[in-house]
Amino acid sequence: MAQPATGPAQGPCTAPPSAAGTAVHPVDERLPPARLLPAALQHIAAMYAGVVTPPLIIGQAVGLDAAGMTRLIAAGLLIAGCATLLQTLGAGRFAGNRLPFVNAASSAGIAPMLAIAETSAPGHQLPAIYGAVLVAGVFCLAVGPFFGRLLRFFPPLVTGVVITLIGVTLMPVPVGWAQGGDETAADFGAMKYLALAAFTLVVILLIQRFGRGFVKQVALLAGMFVGTLAAIPFGLADFSGLGSAPLAALPAPFAFGAPEFRPAAILSLCIVMLVLMTESSAGMLALGEICDRRTDGPTLTRGLRTDGIATLLGPVFGGFPTSAFAQNVGVVTLTRVRSRYVVATAGCALLVLGAFPVLGAVVSLVPMPVLGGAGIVLFGSIAVSGIRTLSAAGLDDSSNIILVAVALGAGIVPLAAPGFYAGFPSWAQTVLGSGISAGALAAVLLNLFFHHLGTHGRNAVALKSS
Repeated sequence: MAQPATGPAQGPCTAPPSAAGTAVHPVDERLPPARLLPAALQHIAAMYAGVVTPPLIIGQAVGLDAAGMTRLIAAGLLIAGCATLLQTLGAGRFAGNRLPFVNAASSAGIAPMLAIAETSAPGHQLPAIYGAVLVAGVFCLAVGPFFGRLLRFFPPLVTGVVITLIGVTLMPVPVGWAQGGDETAADFGAMKYLALAAFTLVVILLIQRFGRGFVKQVALLAGMFVGTLAAIPFGLADFSGLGSAPLAALPAPFAFGAPEFRPAAILSLCIVMLVLMTESSAGMLALGEICDRRTDGPTLTRGLRTDGIATLLGPVFGGFPTSAFAQNVGVVTLTRVRSRYVVATAGCALLVLGAFPVLGAVVSLVPMPVLGGAGIVLFGSIAVSGIRTLSAAGLDDSSNIILVAVALGAGIVPLAAPGFYAGFPSWAQTVLGSGISAGALAAVLLNLFFHHLGTHGRNAVALKSS
């Protein structure tokens, strides 16, 4: 629980008393600039690659040019900054959990959005995606206040399956990047691309092995930077689009077209939104324990409402489904800096990055093979997070083993056999064609079957017999 505002300081998380004799909780501590700025930079370094990943993948999938990619990345950064500020500083009793909590576009929505793009006509891909995202935001706002009661249907067994599938189903994306990114190109899969991707991966591994402190935390970004520098002498880095990017500009509303609403697409992203709400809830509960300020029901509701607001407003400017960033919870754990004002400062930095598209253009110009080498680490780490969650979910029980096995199998089917659902109706293809959606549906239904359906009746029989 949170420490009282007055009285003697207690516990390792309590800040020194102020001049007035009151104790300031570490979450509410205002650090001096010398400590504030480096701590905020660590959060930016930990999350930046994750923030720009959804715009990079979706933009490439729908065929955006360099200017479109720049606008998409800038919008993602801007929405992330607004959501993080709202989460950390709060808006009365309506929104914001007031914890050092980072919000941004989640990678969990990438696979379903790619499925939507594949089943949409050219020019209607982003509008169909944004229509589904917009409804998912409304869904989050409607369900958020009651979500605490639904958490029992999303135990670690279910969320572990989903998180694992997020990493597994996304792995073909960096593999394609490592081969050059353009499957129609004559030199797709050329050795020069593979060598650059492998070099980037090796650099990341070396920094992770021998780096210390902050350098180790930014191994992913440092590897991308070194890989890009290495690509220049071989003509594999193209910076021509940098000069055409505007220095400063705010994203225009509906710059990619008015949203289009398709039932199957909406259903798939609403399922993803449930997963994201589960992840956010787990992150808030964990962060509350880390910061010695336990997350209660109202705090959880305000935090999820912030997710809903950001997801609802995201499509207006070019954003995607928004949720918690687990890597930033890790930063708080490692650094033990729990001030929400540190994360709020990081949110301000994201706003600045989003308001200056030329900064986003720098990221969009990283060569595809370099992104491929880094993406293997990024998406692989997501799968590892899911495996770690599953390891604590009671896999010694045979029912749980069957649940995980079938759910993972359902999620891997679209990856192993992309045409498996070709004979199904289009709405079913959109839902089942995404490994994440298919696996999540299977996990939830099997969890209901094994652990909820008829449990009251069995318990009553057991009690009567005893």
